[in-house]
Order: sequence, then C-alpha cells, then structure tokens
Amino acid sequence: MRFRSDPAAIRGSIAPVVTPFTAEGELDTDSLRALVRWQKEAGSHGVSIGGSTGEPSAQSLEERVTAMRVVAEETGDAIPFLPGTGAATLKQTLELTDQARRLGADLALVITPYYSRPTQEGLFAWYDAVAREFPDLPIVIYNVPSRTAVDIAPDTVAKLRHAHSNIVGIKETTKDFEHFSHVLHKCGRDFLMWSGIELLCLPLLAIGGAGFVSALANLAPAAVARMYELYAAGDHDAAIDLHYRLHPLVELLFVETNPAPAKHVLADLGRIASGHVRPPLVSPTPAGLARIDALRAQAADLLEPAGVTA
Repeated sequence: MRFRSDPAAIRGSIAPVVTPFTAEGELDTDSLRALVRWQKEAGSHGVSIGGSTGEPSAQSLEERVTAMRVVAEETGDAIPFLPGTGAATLKQTLELTDQARRLGADLALVITPYYSRPTQEGLFAWYDAVAREFPDLPIVIYNVPSRTAVDIAPDTVAKLRHAHSNIVGIKETTKDFEHFSHVLHKCGRDFLMWSGIELLCLPLLAIGGAGFVSALANLAPAAVARMYELYAAGDHDAAIDLHYRLHPLVELLFVETNPAPAKHVLADLGRIASGHVRPPLVSPTPAGLARIDALRAQAADLLEPAGVTA
C-alpha cells in the first residue's frame, strides 16, 4: 500500500503473472506464491494478477480474490501490487476493486467491459462509476481491444482523466502506436502509461511511457526488468540489443493463445506444478509444442530453471 499515495513512482516492468492451477484444474496457491517470490528476486518492479494472462474470465470471484490475497501477502510493501479488478458487470468490478483496496493494492487495473461493446459514452459512465466509488484508490484504465472488442478513444481517456484525479493512467494493449501518443498528448505527459504489447514496450519509453505490463516477464523477468533499467539509465543501445534478444520469447508467447505457451514453459522449468489452462483454452498442440521448443532454444540464456539464480 505504500505506493498508493504516489502512483507516479510505479514504473518499470510490472509482471502480470499467470494464475497457476493444479493438474486437476484447482487454484494452486503454492505455485503462485513461488512465482511472486521469483519475480521479486528477479528484479521485477511490480506484480499484477487478474489481467488477460491470469485467465480471470475462467475463475469465480472467490478464486480471483484468493489469488489477489496471495499476491498481496507476497509483495507486501517491497514492490507495487497492481491487480486487475475488471469484470463483465459493473457490480462484479466494484466488488473486486473493493477487495483489492482492502488487500492493500497500490492501484487497480480496470479492463474495459468486454462482450457488450459499449459506446464511448458507456465507457465514460463505467469508469466514472468506478472512480467515484473509490476516490482514494488510483485507477488505471486497461485498454485491450483484441480481447474486449472495444477500444477506448483518447478523447474519452482525457475526459476521464480530467474528471477524476484518481484516474492516473492507462495500460495500452493495442498495436496502434499512434493511439499511445494521442492519449499522452491529450492527457498530459504526467499521465502514466504502460504497454501491454511486448514489442512496443521499449518504444513506449521514448515517448514518455512509465513502463510495461508484459506477459514476457513471466518467462524472463530479469531480462525484461533490465531492459527498462538500461533505457532509464541512458544506455539505449544495450536496451535495444536486449529488446531484440527477447524477440523469440515474444513469439513463443503467442504460438497459441496466451497463457498456454507460457504455462507450458513455466511448468517445464519447474516454476509451477502444472501447465494446466482452463477451458475454453487448451494446452499447446503437438505442432505448437514443436514451435515453442524451437523458439525457446533461441533464447535459452534468458530463461532460468527453478533453483537457478542468474
């Protein structure tokens, strides 16, 4: 909770960890605790859970709260905790956000409502309701049109930013890089922006971004955090080199639907007990596994098996 009063200090690589399940499909809190501890040891600058990589739509509210509680306990005040608290209904979103606030979250990532495809007026009303309900909790808009079928416009983001002091930033998971620039131009460069698109993480820093919430940090947390630190220190060439070294792992993540490939690799490395994903996702196919293994081999030096410290 110590970062809640100063969200501008939340920068760098925020790891959106997978939600581990047992082979039977139950929530695996032991593996989740181990993942968060590893993220801290590897140098991640914060931890998130409950975004797309965490399979939130396949979980009950009780399971999501349990997972948030585990992450909150493991992060403590050492690094920021930024849970995803959005859901398909406003009631569920408010309930999850309230639980996150009670658990000491430093801010809440609230996804645009999915499936219903609201207008920009509807999106404004949605975030207006959340911001009014939790005036002392920093709120970050989570824009991921490939998952939700709706794209929040820069003008709508700016309207929300100017209406509510606790709407402090946005996680942009869109490949339209012009959108990033339009949002920062309309909201002001003190508005916090994190990239959720792996290959746009480094470019975002050049136009004033705060960092990234990248699924890649599940596989190579030390390298992803280091890329941010190199850029922030002015060593841009080294940061660019690392960006390109990470390319094979970025491709690996999306051989099949995220997070199935990442969970497969994490299980194989001994980081989680099982690579199980819940329906409608399935484990990688044989063809997918062959491609995953080939890509993994290209960046094996950036991966750490359990029990090995880089």
